[in-house]
Amino acid sequence: MTSAALQGLIFDVDGTLADTETVHLAAFNQAFADLGMDWHWDEALYTRLLEVSGGKERMQHYWQQMRPDMRAIDAMAVEQTIARIHEIKTAHYEAAVNDGAVRLRPGVLALIEEAFAAGLRLAIATTTSPVNIAALLRRAMGSDWRSRFVAVQDASSAPLKKPHPMVYQQTLAQLGLPATACLAFEDSANGLQSALAAGLASIITPTHFTAHHDFAGALRVLPSLDGVGVDTLRAWRAAA
Repeated sequence: MTSAALQGLIFDVDGTLADTETVHLAAFNQAFADLGMDWHWDEALYTRLLEVSGGKERMQHYWQQMRPDMRAIDAMAVEQTIARIHEIKTAHYEAAVNDGAVRLRPGVLALIEEAFAAGLRLAIATTTSPVNIAALLRRAMGSDWRSRFVAVQDASSAPLKKPHPMVYQQTLAQLGLPATACLAFEDSANGLQSALAAGLASIITPTHFTAHHDFAGALRVLPSLDGVGVDTLRAWRAAA
């Protein structure tokens, strides 16, 4: 793969821009309790469930494990219930973010601002919902956060979740750039596989939820983006 000049940076959200999963987990459990369900996900279970991308898909997977004999007529009711749980969970998550429960990871904001000032095209490619993205970035970057990003692709626009490359393919199309001119930033194996399948070199910053994942094929695996600037990214790409 021939490397073009670096022109774009594409960021995942949950785990990458911010270490959000502990807050997501609490929001799921609050939603279960609100609806009188006997579900309660501990951290070990949630870590395993994170191998399934997407909150609704995660609940569907868990429900199928609990009820492997589910019939088609039950599945329709399950889908409606999952949608309701997810709506309540999203409201709890947004409230927690607005209360300051989540902050951007070290180095993230500095890199976004430097890259924007340098004229790079910035994008978001995530499996999370538009509401979650807006809540996080409005709190971290201000009400004009959207002006930093040329493209935003999320769960509403890319129904095939990571590790499928759809969200990255659509992001590249919206950016108007080839994969060889961009870098992706991820925190999980599913994210990495999605980016690689779209032809993107990737920087990985794992969280404690994803530190055990296989990151073979990543350009770099780092504890955070602290101290990582545009010149550093260009040098790593050139060396690769």
